[in-house]
Amino acid sequence: MNTIEKIIVKDNKILKLNNVLIRELAESEFMNINKIAYMMDSYAKSKGNAIVGPMINYSAAKVDESGKVKIILKLMVQLKNPIHNVEVPYEFENQIRITNCLFARFNEKEENLQFAYSKLQLHAFEKDVKLKGDSYTVFVENKDGKIVADVFMEVKKGDLDIESL
Repeated sequence: MNTIEKIIVKDNKILKLNNVLIRELAESEFMNINKIAYMMDSYAKSKGNAIVGPMINYSAAKVDESGKVKIILKLMVQLKNPIHNVEVPYEFENQIRITNCLFARFNEKEENLQFAYSKLQLHAFEKDVKLKGDSYTVFVENKDGKIVADVFMEVKKGDLDIESL
């Protein structure tokens, strides 16, 4: 019997990132995440900086003017120090703070990571919680064929609807 829970869910967690270097990926780049992560590391070093902590993936789906769904994928890393005058395609934020998130700690094979997202969505459904529709995945550890990842999904801020009046 496995004593480690594969997915642990918690409510009302906060994601806080400091000195964040961000790179949005074009759809044609989705299969080159490792290459882009390496390029981000090289960019930070070229600025006399260093990455601290794990890689963070941000993902969301948006509907464009023509009704097509567009996947938004951003890679984020925290840096030791701030960077000023960041060049395209990079962005920099001093701090990203996302409050009131559903949280899942995932501890299993990477190919099963989609179950963490599904479990958070099911948890939200069962608790009548509306999600914003984006997620932040923090890749904490990768060893022995298993990963530890923290998934944060932002809860929608109090939309007033007819039922709540």
